Amino acid sequence: MATYRDEAVVLRTHKLGEADRIITLLCREHGKVRAVAKGVRRTSSKFGARLEPFTIVDLQLYTGRNLDTVTQAVTLAATFEAISSDYGLFTAAQVMAETADRVVAEERQPALQQYLLLSGALRALVNGTTAGPRPATVIMDSYLLRSLATAGYAPTLTDCARCGASGDHESFSVPAGGVVCQACRPVGSVHPRAGTIEYLRALLTGDWPATLVDEAVAKAASGIVSAFTTWHLERGLRSLSLAHG
Repeated sequence: MATYRDEAVVLRTHKLGEADRIITLLCREHGKVRAVAKGVRRTSSKFGARLEPFTIVDLQLYTGRNLDTVTQAVTLAATFEAISSDYGLFTAAQVMAETADRVVAEERQPALQQYLLLSGALRALVNGTTAGPRPATVIMDSYLLRSLATAGYAPTLTDCARCGASGDHESFSVPAGGVVCQACRPVGSVHPRAGTIEYLRALLTGDWPATLVDEAVAKAASGIVSAFTTWHLERGLRSLSLAHG
């Protein structure tokens, strides 16, 4: 059997038989991979705790006919314990993992940027950003916009999404794909409070110093991010309502 090594984020797990689990991974080099981890539910397992959701690991696997098999696991970032002990961190991480699972639809599809975004966001949840700690929902909203942008669904936050007119447009239309001018503004567009569009730009570019905003602005932006994400993923994320609950 051919073996390979890779870094990965554990997206989710499912029980298999009496002691095994099927692990869904987002790998740095191999994209999304589903693999069997044998015996990890036994108390004697050497790496069961290293294969919990949201953990960043270095793995050795061998290629199987339907599912690969994990043979070694070394923890690179022990994020699961910190995230699972805090409801806000856990729900944000769950949204991000579910999004990654949906955005990277095909197994083995190259997804380096998606891996880097997710692993960086999980580390930021636990350790803070380069500009200091930020609320879990702020990191989650930034991840959602950047993940969708990497997948080809970047929101337009400067020029009008319909006619391309430049200017400080104050309305946002999810179906149109971003900000819209007054002339192009379709029915159903939102007119968020001042500073919201600038804040969305900061989230999209990862400008963490610019994400220190009024709570009302952050809440308004979260609503837009949630609607934009749901629109482009075509059906809602099960965990998103919990993160904003």
